Amino acid sequence: MLGRKTQRAVADLVARVLSVRPLAEGLDVPARVVPVNREGVVVPPGMPAAQGRALAKLLERVASRAGVAGLAPAFDAVFDDLQVFERVISRRLALTEWVTRASVVPVDLLHEVDRTVAEVVRGSFEAFARKETVLSSDGVPLNVYAAGEGDEAAVLIPACGMPAVLTETWLRYLARDRRVLTWESRGLFGASGHCGDHRVDIAAQASDLFTTLDHHGVSRAHVVGLCGGAVIALAAAAERPERVSSLSLWHGAYGFADRSLETKHQHDLIELMTTAARSRPSARVVHAAFCQAMLTSTPADVAHLVLYPYATAELLYRYCRLNTGITSTDVGPYLPRVDQPTLVVTSRDDDIAHPAGSERVAAHLAAGRLRVEPHGDHIALFSAADALLKVAADFMTEHRAS
Repeated sequence: MLGRKTQRAVADLVARVLSVRPLAEGLDVPARVVPVNREGVVVPPGMPAAQGRALAKLLERVASRAGVAGLAPAFDAVFDDLQVFERVISRRLALTEWVTRASVVPVDLLHEVDRTVAEVVRGSFEAFARKETVLSSDGVPLNVYAAGEGDEAAVLIPACGMPAVLTETWLRYLARDRRVLTWESRGLFGASGHCGDHRVDIAAQASDLFTTLDHHGVSRAHVVGLCGGAVIALAAAAERPERVSSLSLWHGAYGFADRSLETKHQHDLIELMTTAARSRPSARVVHAAFCQAMLTSTPADVAHLVLYPYATAELLYRYCRLNTGITSTDVGPYLPRVDQPTLVVTSRDDDIAHPAGSERVAAHLAAGRLRVEPHGDHIALFSAADALLKVAADFMTEHRAS
């Protein structure tokens, strides 16, 4: 029988396996996994062969029971010889840390792992946010998610190309007393049968918001936009104001005709994405450089999620076409057409999306309210503390949908 310490360690492993699902399933081939810690260091060195086999069997069992494909234990491989995303996944799983916390599960006790896997899955994001795949207005499959109950609804628009699970903190908090809906960017996340050459302009992406609302029978909702999602939110509110009761826009990556309010990060990223979006051959040429740049600038604790759209050259191509559809949009013409109450949030030290962009947006909205935090950026936003999430919830309460 498994001891409590081992059961807790197995539960942690299950959670980590679930967390790498988007990246593992986005790769062209199974990701080789080697036993390292979170820094990519083999500790302890020289794992006994029997222990390694037992750990590999445990990982295979957990992945299978959790429904996560694309993981391939390769304990004879060298960490530095792995591909970029294989290293990200191996560091996230941190199998050597697991070994130091618990005894390896014997093969004849693997069936006892199943109960722990089931318990973790029942409490996971995948179980909390009900996922369905629906067709957009132009026939593109969309993964849409719903959580919570209540008469009032909110729609969360995440950063372009990011897995829905990256917004888990937001969904769990906001769903305490309302229905919360979200979706994943079109053409990504297993949109099989589509070549990725469908519409990617801002109008198409805004229409996906209405597809999500219609599918869940919601006529009017509060809309929360994160990063590039803030641009989609403005476009949707301007196009169909009767569907949007209020807006809150967080660290928006806004584009203007004069391109004067771009950080160096925005400018460099837009230039690289524009190149990758030109064609699939162009995306293949810049893919390796893109991956290395993002890997070195992305914190390890979110790399397994944030790096999803860079997993393959094909994903990069699709993602860059979507994102340039956002970054090439001048939000200026939308602002006079948006009269819903709007909370615009930025921070003084956001070096990813220029804070002055948020200031300009708030100043030109009829009912705009600017909030400037002392610190914060896009990465911190994904795991926002309750105090910040309460700001979003309180704004919704103040402007309840009618």
